[in-house]
Amino acid sequence: MHDIHTVNVQDSPMEIFVYKPAGDGPHPGIVLAQHIPVGHTGIENDAFTMKTAERYAENGYAVAVPFIFHWWPKEAGIEVKREEFRDDWTVQDLKASYDFLVSRTNVDGGRIGIVGHCWGGRVAWLGACHNRDYRACAIFYGGRIKLPMGPDTPAAIELAADLNCPVAGFFGNEDENPSPADVDDYDAALTAANVPHVFHRYDGAGHGFQSFSNKERFHPQASEDAWNKALAFLQENLA
Repeated sequence: MHDIHTVNVQDSPMEIFVYKPAGDGPHPGIVLAQHIPVGHTGIENDAFTMKTAERYAENGYAVAVPFIFHWWPKEAGIEVKREEFRDDWTVQDLKASYDFLVSRTNVDGGRIGIVGHCWGGRVAWLGACHNRDYRACAIFYGGRIKLPMGPDTPAAIELAADLNCPVAGFFGNEDENPSPADVDDYDAALTAANVPHVFHRYDGAGHGFQSFSNKERFHPQASEDAWNKALAFLQENLA
């Protein structure tokens, strides 16, 4: 079960889908960054993101999923959202989502992590770089981390030194965005910044290997192994 709340970010209404674990808490929390919309108009039509949020809630986490594409009409095409995406807007979206999550009485504000898949993987990296209160960051096949997005903004990889929490990464070795060479660069940036991190790489898996609704991409063995490792990582850092 989930609730839908609306907050204003620069006078633009943004939906946050909130998933509650069983019990009174206080529970650890997760800000979950969704992948870029393809063929759907909002979180409610994104089966993968909703199922992912449900699974984290079933494992004891309060989950907030912000619709970070609220800056455009929901029916706007993916090309528009991809080309006009701005990190400065997204940082504000994530701050509003974090603030909303920690304000809830059943959430322990000292135990919050950020997780993202695909486009959301980059968003999770970006969010953790701009909020030193996160206690964990998990990135699933996040591309474009080496690219700047928006006016007068650095590439997200250049912000690695601002990360204040451990990072777990999950990548397919058949992926092209990020490619294995990109992942090596992510690793090098985190190492140079002395950020604790662990990367898991899967042979035979490509981009979106957890996307159960995409038969061409879904890799059940890699997906389940990544799930278990992500849950262990979050348990270790947010328990």
